[in-house]
Amino acid sequence: MNSIYVQIASYRDPELIPTLHSLLDNAKHPHLLTICVAHQADKKDKWDTLEEFKNDNRFIIIDIPAKESKGTCWARHQIQRFYDNQQYTLQLDSHHRFAENWDETCINMLRELQIKGNPKPILTTYLPSYSPKNDPKDRVHSAWGMAFDKFTPKGMVFFRPYYFKKGIISPVLSRFFSGHFVFTLGKFCTEVPYDPYLYFHGEEISMAARAYTCGYSLYHPDKIVAWHEYTREGRNKHWEDVKEWTRLDDSSQKRVRDLLGIDNQKCTPCTKKALLGYNLGGQKSLKAYEDYAGIRFRDRSVQQSTLDNKPPELRFEQYLNIIKHTAVVDKKDLKYKTAKFVAVIYEDKQGDQINRQDYTPDEIAVFVKEDKIEINSEFVGRPPYKYIVWAHSKKNKWIDKIEQLILPDS
Repeated sequence: MNSIYVQIASYRDPELIPTLHSLLDNAKHPHLLTICVAHQADKKDKWDTLEEFKNDNRFIIIDIPAKESKGTCWARHQIQRFYDNQQYTLQLDSHHRFAENWDETCINMLRELQIKGNPKPILTTYLPSYSPKNDPKDRVHSAWGMAFDKFTPKGMVFFRPYYFKKGIISPVLSRFFSGHFVFTLGKFCTEVPYDPYLYFHGEEISMAARAYTCGYSLYHPDKIVAWHEYTREGRNKHWEDVKEWTRLDDSSQKRVRDLLGIDNQKCTPCTKKALLGYNLGGQKSLKAYEDYAGIRFRDRSVQQSTLDNKPPELRFEQYLNIIKHTAVVDKKDLKYKTAKFVAVIYEDKQGDQINRQDYTPDEIAVFVKEDKIEINSEFVGRPPYKYIVWAHSKKNKWIDKIEQLILPDS
């Protein structure tokens, strides 16, 4: 039987019920679904009720008072405890729309990968977007993948979506793991269980490494099976409601640093004990994952092929380290206070962009020092040849373009 264990962690989300309706209405075999919802709700949100599903034997509803929640990963862990040997599992957020026959499409893609010699494949990606205010008109009708974006100041790896090129007809190898869309074998729930002590940052890179070292293969689906809402507009966030979220997140990021050896962090016997049950797998090494993904955690370095988003494979290629640079402009030359945003762009000698960061006027104000503006940037890539500081007006026009060559020792 093609049974599917659907995992949905919801926190005070008005999109939850529309998501559940879309999930059921568009499944080819809705009777084969078991849907477990970690329903983190506040009594004052009268709209946030799942009464219509209470007597539906396909549903497992874990009612959690919002104030008792410990975050996304904790909620995902609670859901996995109810897994009951379903053949497949689908992990989601609580703000999605689904394509017709999404269940059959996912199963067929997974079986295709198994036939090709991948015994434990995972379909995972940043899904294309939709807008609740203008659905289905605003749905993006191009499949997306995940590419490396940056290391955060604490060493967590962030990703960005990219559009698939036309002509792709089978799942695409992925370096990374998306928390909001995972379709794989049901036993993943027990083989790679979610760490309840993780909070938010670090969830996806740690799960990518753990899944890979447990023998799973990561793929992006080539077909659109669902959409995801990214703006969080109109939704309460856990980190807005809970005062201690910074403590939870700091502790969480330390666990990820210990797990992956970020900045050469050593995993002591005490640390290994703390990570027991949520450690790396034994089928492949962490170095094997680093070689596959083109990312090295100990010094936060990345291969050029990863930056260029070339297909992941073992490459004997040098790693590029973090580049730190300060773009300096005269305050009188940059009308940042009236701008919509200011782009700081680094390019190589051929004019190819190495890094871009957009700043709001308030963010730029932090860099003002008397008559100068000194904008600090940190990124991974090739040594830059020049930087561009360019304001974009509220009338959607580029203004005040400032270019500066970078001297070898600057």
